[in-house]
Amino acid sequence: MIIKNIPHVARPFSHTARHSRQPVVRSLAAYGTVQDTHTHHSSTPPPPPPPPHSTFYQKPSSTVKQDQLFSDETRLQLERLRQHHFHATNLPDSPDFGTNQYLNINEELRQQLKDIVAQFHAPVRYAFAYGSGVFQQTGYDKKNKPMIDFIFGVSHPEHWHALNMQQNPHHYSGLRYLGSNAVSYIEENFGAGVYFNPYVEVNGVMIKYGVVSIDRLCRDLIDWETLYVAGRMHKPVKILRDDARVRLANQVNLTEAVRVALLTLPETFDQVELYERIAGISYMGDFRMTVGENPNKVKNIVGAQLGHFHRLYFSLLDDLPNVAVLNNGQFQQNLNPKFRGLMVQKLPRTLYDLIMKQHREFAKRSHLEVPMSKASTYQQIASSPNLPQYMDQSLRSIIARPALTQSIKGIFTAGVFKSSRYVSAKLGKWAKAK
Repeated sequence: MIIKNIPHVARPFSHTARHSRQPVVRSLAAYGTVQDTHTHHSSTPPPPPPPPHSTFYQKPSSTVKQDQLFSDETRLQLERLRQHHFHATNLPDSPDFGTNQYLNINEELRQQLKDIVAQFHAPVRYAFAYGSGVFQQTGYDKKNKPMIDFIFGVSHPEHWHALNMQQNPHHYSGLRYLGSNAVSYIEENFGAGVYFNPYVEVNGVMIKYGVVSIDRLCRDLIDWETLYVAGRMHKPVKILRDDARVRLANQVNLTEAVRVALLTLPETFDQVELYERIAGISYMGDFRMTVGENPNKVKNIVGAQLGHFHRLYFSLLDDLPNVAVLNNGQFQQNLNPKFRGLMVQKLPRTLYDLIMKQHREFAKRSHLEVPMSKASTYQQIASSPNLPQYMDQSLRSIIARPALTQSIKGIFTAGVFKSSRYVSAKLGKWAKAK
């Protein structure tokens, strides 16, 4: 399969150099909380990898179809994984792969969340909970319990909605009368490819759940098509049902977030600056940050969840040869154009295309000669003082339209009453925070 075909590319430093960087890992670990160091003893350990003889690891043959796990389109997207050289202990066929994505929360809350997902009879292949209802955020009143947010990844949205509408017709607005085919069409073709049902009570808990196809989810994680769900997963989420394919795609997503942050940070920075930059990626160009969201949202998220951010990203930072930790606890990156050019080359496809387009247009206006060599072009972009501007404009271009159209879609999928209630709650938080 596609994972087996990912070549092992020699790292740009020797085995000896890798061992010489181990103190860096220990220094990074110092930033984590005690619960964040339990890689092998998490309350929700990752499922074991399939045995070597399983279909997931077999090479394509006449008896094993390549699309048993992936569609043709998704397999083409996963080809981009060849550009991502993971740490030797963080390879896709390692039992430890992706364990940084498993975050510890209160055991009682974890069980409550799993029980909520278990109430849905339609098959949920991948699920996570997120937001202030799961992870504490600075500035929120603990007495007023917020609605808990979920994302469900499903294999076949039309079939899933058909089953769910039989079990839970009251979860849907009047669109359910058009049938599951119409609901699935609206999900897939409008907004960011997610269908939300807000203000639903399950097991006595008020929740909002979004449904997205696994194919659409993986494309967003790898290529940043909309950054709607991929950007949400840059921040701490609690995985309740795991899927090997999504875990692999999300590891790429997290690695790409680190690269974007590094390309827009100075040579020396601290962990808060890094995590705030990562957490803020998905809010670039989102109209809700102007009206409707707490303007201090990013700072509040990072401030209250620093240990979880460290758990997500410290192993990925150690995977980059151009980042080190100084004695004062700050990070330092090597600004050598060679290293930074490689990061530009490995940006998500959608972001990469937009940045290349902006650079070509700037070069044309400024009569700047663009090198014939791609490697030299990447280095030229990486060294350009315009790179932060390229990055911000490109991210806004990716995010703005899906964020707006998804919100408009929510008026129809949730219904007027629920939509008005949701908007009122958001505006109340926004006004209180100003």
